[in-house]
Amino acid sequence: MTTSSEIQELAIVTGASTGMGAATARELARRKFHVLAGVRRDQDANAIRGPGVEPVILDITNADHIRSLVHRVQSDPQGRAVRALVNNAAVQANVPVEVFAINEWRRMFEVNLFGHVAMTQALLPALIRSRGRVINISSVGGKVAMATYGPYAATKFALEAVSDSLRREMAPLGVGVVVIEPGAVRTEMLDRAIATADKLVSAMTPEQNQRYGPLVHAVNSQAASSTKSGLSADAAARVVAKAVTASKPRTRYTIGREAAVIRLVGLMPDRTLDRILSAALRPHYPKGSKDHSIATAGHQVRDHHHPE
Repeated sequence: MTTSSEIQELAIVTGASTGMGAATARELARRKFHVLAGVRRDQDANAIRGPGVEPVILDITNADHIRSLVHRVQSDPQGRAVRALVNNAAVQANVPVEVFAINEWRRMFEVNLFGHVAMTQALLPALIRSRGRVINISSVGGKVAMATYGPYAATKFALEAVSDSLRREMAPLGVGVVVIEPGAVRTEMLDRAIATADKLVSAMTPEQNQRYGPLVHAVNSQAASSTKSGLSADAAARVVAKAVTASKPRTRYTIGREAAVIRLVGLMPDRTLDRILSAALRPHYPKGSKDHSIATAGHQVRDHHHPE
């Protein structure tokens, strides 16, 4: 017979090596879950291992890894039920549509969408038995596709759609489906995204660089600036944990002040939103660039249109 202080249920968190994933794994462990924390390298496993956190090597695009995880769940030595699957793993690169190679588009969809679908399909039988919960980590980019966010936003828009459909399919079966939409959160993901963007930009043709170089610089500068003032990964993890544990969770939770802006998106004409996003980006262009001059001249009368 178990006592109330003993861990009763399993929670699975993908992309748990760093950032929100690692913070979520630890937060759920503090709340007495036994967390299977998906990581891709042994060194990450050693870093995340702790009371209530069991690392598992998991690349969500690898079918063998997913099968191994399912076997681990099915053969749990204590017969614990699965309370939640937190689909958190993601890759990001802020690159113009023209420049992002098609094989890179496919890779991003494999990680940010198809991998989550594969994980969900594999674990739904266990979640249906336990009347558990699927938590999909989306983004502000799942509602608003800013310049250079096309590939990343496309995967998150798609994840939002899959989540809506899955929620309606699972409602009669007692499985909750919740979307988390973070804005700026202080994690290592931004540094990786900027490094990826810089690598891809360095391979642009001179013509492409003339078209997009200042824009990519501005977007990365804006992202770095907003992230510095963003929420900590621990604060974001508490929102995810709330979505896992609430008796009547919302269908969506936003994280951060930028995320709150998405509530207004559906109320604005597209051109108005375009102007707001352009005005917010204007201060981040390299001084003296043609794009900075055009943006400044084109939006001098629109300074009040600022998303914050």
